Amino acid sequence: MIHRGGVYEIDFPHAGPHPGVVVTREEAIPVLGSVTIALVTSNRRDHPAEVSLDDDGLDLRAGSVINCDDLATLPKSMVGKSRGYLSPGKLRELNGALAIALGLD
Repeated sequence: MIHRGGVYEIDFPHAGPHPGVVVTREEAIPVLGSVTIALVTSNRRDHPAEVSLDDDGLDLRAGSVINCDDLATLPKSMVGKSRGYLSPGKLRELNGALAIALGLD
C-alpha cells in the first residue's frame, strides 16, 4: 500500500532511479491512478524547499534531502519498494517546504 510520507524506490523518467517521497494527500491515493512524488537526492542546495533526511533512520545515502522543487506525478505502478516512512515532524517540515516550492507561503 502506498502512503503519504512513504519513501519508495522510483525510476524517475527525468532523473533515473532515486528514492522519492509520496506527497499526494492520503485520502486521494486509493482513488487515483497516479501519485505525486518529491525526488530524494544527495545533491544538497541548502534552500528552504528542501527537507533534510540525515536523522530519520531511512535506508538513504548520507546527506539526502527531499527536493520539493522537483515533483513528478507518476502512475502508482512506478512506485517500487518501500524504504520507510517520514516521522510526523518530518511530514510537518515537508508541508512547509512544499508551500515554499509551490509559492503558497
